[in-house]
Amino acid sequence: MSILGTRVLRTEDPAFLTTGGVYTADVADERLAGACHIFFVRSPVAHARISAIDVSAARAAPGVVAAFTGADMAEVPVVAPPMPGMISQEMGQYLLARDVVRFVGEPVAVVVTEDPYQGEDAAELVDVGYEPLPPVLGLAEAVSDDATVLFPAAGSNVAATFGDPGELKAGLFDGCEVIVSRTIVNQRVAPAPMETRAAAAVWGEDGRCTAWVPNQGAQGTRESLAGMLAMDAAQLRIITPDVGGAFGAKFGADPEHAVVCWVARQLGRPARWAETRSENMLGMTHGRAQRQTVTIGGSRDGRVAAYRLEILQDAGAYPRFGAFLPSLTILMAPGPYAIDRAEAVARTVVTNTTPVGAYRGAGRPEATAAVERAMDLFAAETGLDPAEVRRKNLLPKFTEPHRTAFGASYDSGDYGAGLERALAAAGYQGLRDEQAKRRANGDVVQLGIGLSCYVEITGPGGEAGGGSENATVEVHPDGSATILTGTSPHGQGHATAWAMLASDELGIPVDKITLKWGDTDLIPKGGGTGGSRSLQQGGAAVQQAARELLDLARDRAAAELEANPADLVFNTERSAFEVAGDPAAAVQLASLAEPERLLVYSVFRSPGPTFPFGTHVAVAEVDTQTGKAVLRRMVTVDDAGTVLNPLLAEGQRHGGIAQGAAQALQEEVVFDAEGNPLTSTFADYSILSATEVPSFELADMATPTSYNPLGAKGIGEAGTIGATPAVQNAIVDAVAHLGVRHIDMPASPQRVWEAVRAAG
Repeated sequence: MSILGTRVLRTEDPAFLTTGGVYTADVADERLAGACHIFFVRSPVAHARISAIDVSAARAAPGVVAAFTGADMAEVPVVAPPMPGMISQEMGQYLLARDVVRFVGEPVAVVVTEDPYQGEDAAELVDVGYEPLPPVLGLAEAVSDDATVLFPAAGSNVAATFGDPGELKAGLFDGCEVIVSRTIVNQRVAPAPMETRAAAAVWGEDGRCTAWVPNQGAQGTRESLAGMLAMDAAQLRIITPDVGGAFGAKFGADPEHAVVCWVARQLGRPARWAETRSENMLGMTHGRAQRQTVTIGGSRDGRVAAYRLEILQDAGAYPRFGAFLPSLTILMAPGPYAIDRAEAVARTVVTNTTPVGAYRGAGRPEATAAVERAMDLFAAETGLDPAEVRRKNLLPKFTEPHRTAFGASYDSGDYGAGLERALAAAGYQGLRDEQAKRRANGDVVQLGIGLSCYVEITGPGGEAGGGSENATVEVHPDGSATILTGTSPHGQGHATAWAMLASDELGIPVDKITLKWGDTDLIPKGGGTGGSRSLQQGGAAVQQAARELLDLARDRAAAELEANPADLVFNTERSAFEVAGDPAAAVQLASLAEPERLLVYSVFRSPGPTFPFGTHVAVAEVDTQTGKAVLRRMVTVDDAGTVLNPLLAEGQRHGGIAQGAAQALQEEVVFDAEGNPLTSTFADYSILSATEVPSFELADMATPTSYNPLGAKGIGEAGTIGATPAVQNAIVDAVAHLGVRHIDMPASPQRVWEAVRAAG
């Protein structure tokens, strides 16, 4: 019986629940003995010219080893934005600001101390002269004709464009009986992982730097750091300790990580850094931050004929990966719908705020949020049930790739079945009946039902649109096995899942299989973990390597048994090769590793990305007198193809749904008129807790993909993509009978109350 598809408990958890994880701040490697501690001096203003920096008082403080400014790093080049050709390369960032600061929290100097308790006081002694410049904060302000240009060499605040607004079709909505247009806000949020950013670095006598960094892919982090430090990547070794959450914001390296490596080299001794929570809220990349204008048109019977999406993306002060996000939003703009005429354009602009990067879903949740709000706006205008409008417009079931007008090639899907399964699991008609009763009675607390049908892209990359990943599987003479993977777990359960895959092929118990990752000397190549790629590419590589190892071992077994390799069968229950028809003539797999090492390195290549899909149904109650919205039920279908371990998949769904609901309900990064962050601590930034969400109701559905032998698609971001618009739609639906058509996120009591009063 195969172990695949069963609920295997996470093998990682006993250590996490007893001794705890070993995070970057906990690393006790002997090479870090005597390490100094780094503290950053950060700008308290959003936009200013630096007139002077005086570090003399800090250098004289107790325990201070050194203090550095950008002027001390003259040999270190500006960090150019990613993706040349798509993003303006005139908008680079220095590791430490030299002439101008562009957001509150930008590093301008570092203080290095012997002990960690000495750093904060010493950093306060650094005297920086700032000559304030007008801040650019709002998206409309950034593109206005009289806007302050943050990078004069660039000529404007536009960092990237996707499509030409001047080429939008004038007649796109010709013939539509109903046309609805609205500008909506997909607000800025903070990833806020439990573990903040950190780093430790030491240079060896061989001139190589070893750095410990919490990340989502050691190999990509190595390349990123090497670029920042203008050094050969071969001279860098990245080691990934346990990682306490990432959500996209730890993919690659940040300027602070590079500064730690530079300081260690400059001082000739190990250096460490771990940021505070407030620093994390200021300096780690934020997510989302789009303003979207949706226009949708069709017939009064609910058929959508045309859809347009116009995007203005906030990149923050420096264009990082966030500047590229609109391309993914445009790619997935039509979602799971059959819309004859659709178009989308986008501009990315810089503002005097924290840079924007990837955040769970990275561009795809924004696409779903836009089209799902559009569908509800269209349903309200036609007077039709939102479920019926979706039912009429979803693409029919397909098993061969379906190519959209935006270039996405959906691998397989049955979107209508996903909708019907979710509606049945939620008891949709009964919910509508209850809603009708409350409305008829004029109840203070009204009921809202929100829907969201989504499709997303997972595992992209490579010239053909797919991706690749490597794995090494080795069997040892003692009957154990080791797996090396280019993926990078930070909560997903790879140690369990990859062991299940190897165990299923090799017959070695899961608890005798060790997974290793995140060391660029041990595993030089790897794509890391992001874009929900791990199982469909990294897991497939493990399975492929295990099968190739059996092919190698078969020849050794045949020689030992003096048999034809074709006459051997592998018995996974015994983890042994047997002669067909003569089980007594057998040799253990482990014994075949005794003469020489038994291992295989394998690279799996996918023909293309996969497209998971699903439907979420949110049920919310809204107090019409106070505006308080409460999420009462969350029913979801998240079809990610074949499920390897339901326990792990459900955990990913739970986490994603919670983060998606959090954006709809309460999370938002806010700046004041001067660019000062008003949400720099958890006292101000309202992180979702278990008290704000119900127990999730997960309905199962599996539409396998043919793009990998497992039939698996990505699951890590699905919950985030489907939940946000479902919850937002539910809150709007609860007060729609009062004339409310839209409420921007997060749907705070004040926003809901104001919407109800404005409609009334």
